[in-house]
Amino acid sequence: MNDLKFAITMELDGEKYYRQQAEINKNNSLYTVCLMLANDEKNHARFLTDTLNKKFYQLVDTTTLSTAKNIFQGMSDIQIAGKEIASQLDFYRIALEKEKQSIDFYTKYYAKAEGAKEKELFEYLIRQEKQHFEVLNELVSLLSHAEEWVENAEFGIRKEY
Repeated sequence: MNDLKFAITMELDGEKYYRQQAEINKNNSLYTVCLMLANDEKNHARFLTDTLNKKFYQLVDTTTLSTAKNIFQGMSDIQIAGKEIASQLDFYRIALEKEKQSIDFYTKYYAKAEGAKEKELFEYLIRQEKQHFEVLNELVSLLSHAEEWVENAEFGIRKEY
């Protein structure tokens, strides 16, 4: 019971974080990605709350990962000042760590889950958090690449992406 309450709080904190990031990035493509992640976290909290209250819910897969990948393909490099890149990289690395913690948390509770419905919920949440991790990892990669390219624009071998 306390574990579900903790998980709900964790998901709501994640929603708040991604909404703040959306506001920071409202003038670029990251806005859409951050809003999708925030909405996913909100839905996760709802599923967990319904589980806690023993209400019926239906798990629905999202398109966050595929939509984010389409957005990333449309971006070459994220063009922002070096200081902003470092700041955003810090935020996204923190978010990556939080998603990793969520994956570990839900994996632990999947192993202890009783009943098919509970296992299905934790399996779903693990899959969703892994998708979030992949999206954030791509953001870190794009921002890192932009920072490296600015430092070495003329020299060196750059990988294709």
